[in-house]
Amino acid sequence: MTKAGRKPSRSSVLIPWPVRAWHRDHVRFAQLLDFLEAQMDAFHGGGDPDYNLIRDAVLYLQHYAGRYHHPCEDVAFARLLARDPKMELPINRLLQEHRVIAFAGDQLRKHFDNISGEVVVKRAAVEAAAATYLVYYRHHLAQEETNVLPRAAELLTEEDWSAVVAAIPPGPDPLFGDDVEARFRELRSMIMRDRKPEAHRA
Repeated sequence: MTKAGRKPSRSSVLIPWPVRAWHRDHVRFAQLLDFLEAQMDAFHGGGDPDYNLIRDAVLYLQHYAGRYHHPCEDVAFARLLARDPKMELPINRLLQEHRVIAFAGDQLRKHFDNISGEVVVKRAAVEAAAATYLVYYRHHLAQEETNVLPRAAELLTEEDWSAVVAAIPPGPDPLFGDDVEARFRELRSMIMRDRKPEAHRA
């Protein structure tokens, strides 16, 4: 979720635009997880995955989520908790998962940094790190889509959404934006080639 691009009029939609942007990020994250899973299937089968693209995918998931996506989530979570105290347990779990996913991503990226540097890494360790990352990330997205986004759309006010939007730093999306950064161009081409229709994605 970034501030780049025109915001649709709230009067023309039933769902607040930040919720739709939140969901759009989740769809894009899921596309990257699909890409990572396909690359790891090749790795497991003794094939030749693209280690540089794997590193770029994990880097984007860490950088974009940490800089743009999670700050607005933190505000939305706090506002939602103030309006529905029963959300405390699921929200606390999601915040804990942010930390677990970040750690798992760091471990996975380090493994592929070592592989690219021709450091010997046990195949089982790489596969275990990737499996942890994929399972936690997919579960996390599903929980937010099922338990948080609908409740936020129902309860948060215009003032709440203004606070959420204010927490988003200005700047373009380096992978899915109009001006793709050079290091992400090949990954963008792969994702666009293999992507599934967004209407059918969670």
